[in-house]
Amino acid sequence: MKSPLLSLPGAVSAEGVDEGVAAHYGDLFREQRALADGAGFVDLSHRGVVAVTGDDRLSWLHLLLTQHVTDLPVGVATEALILSAHGHIEHALYLVDDGVTVWMHTEPDTQEALIAYLESMKFFYRVEVADRTSEFAVVHLPAGSIAPVPAGVVVRETPYGRDLFLPRADLESYAEKAGPPAGLLAYEALRVEHHRPRLGFETDHRTIPHELGWIGTAVHLQKGCYRGQETVARVQNLGKPPRRLVFLHLDGSEVHLPGHGTELRLAGEGEDGRKIGFITTSVRHHELGPIALALVKRNVPVDAPLLADSTAAAQEVVVEP
Repeated sequence: MKSPLLSLPGAVSAEGVDEGVAAHYGDLFREQRALADGAGFVDLSHRGVVAVTGDDRLSWLHLLLTQHVTDLPVGVATEALILSAHGHIEHALYLVDDGVTVWMHTEPDTQEALIAYLESMKFFYRVEVADRTSEFAVVHLPAGSIAPVPAGVVVRETPYGRDLFLPRADLESYAEKAGPPAGLLAYEALRVEHHRPRLGFETDHRTIPHELGWIGTAVHLQKGCYRGQETVARVQNLGKPPRRLVFLHLDGSEVHLPGHGTELRLAGEGEDGRKIGFITTSVRHHELGPIALALVKRNVPVDAPLLADSTAAAQEVVVEP
């Protein structure tokens, strides 16, 4: 779904799964600085929007999600995962309940698969699941923003800012009032700075929540059964995850930014050494320079210099080995 905000001056469309919204509006670092200062907004209207209504919505979702949501207070944001039977991450959901409806946004083009799973699990519960992507657009306001929020708009308030479920028909008029637009590259740079994983970027077909630090934020360890819980409990109580998320400072002298999937090796073994991980997201940050998130094998020494192809990388621990 192509955003009408791509018609704004300087807008350059994002690529891949983020196609349809602006990657930037002509000045990446200015846009980053504005968000860091609490100004502007980010068009996330390409993300999927799913709504769950009905008297049983919270108790029903509680059975399916990794998060404890039975008593989720009205207006309190949370996030949750849906796992496979083997504990691998299939969906990441960003939720809020407005007292009548649970609103959630998801990665672009994943809402159909999510809804198909939810529909298959309805049974006798009093719930209705709807794809509202064509009617509502997600807009992000950074932490500290004083931009107005229209009356009646559902908001997810988080430490990183506010996600608005804005009527899609109001997107252009709201953009005129919300301050300077910032593109997705600026949003992603701040996400990487804050070590926040993203489905499809920091995950692959075998990722479990422990590897990314999602225990606690998206996975509640004291709730009842859900699909994949056995893996979560086993790793939490008896072992360690096979990989761990790290934050990387990349060599700023390199013109090339190593992209998603770039293999990582120990610098001491050179470019022909054994693979010990891969880049998940790399960005250029307005203060930190080139940085990245990556998944590495758990036993990689936390102080070991790494190579992403020929680019030197220094680690910071995100998930403890």
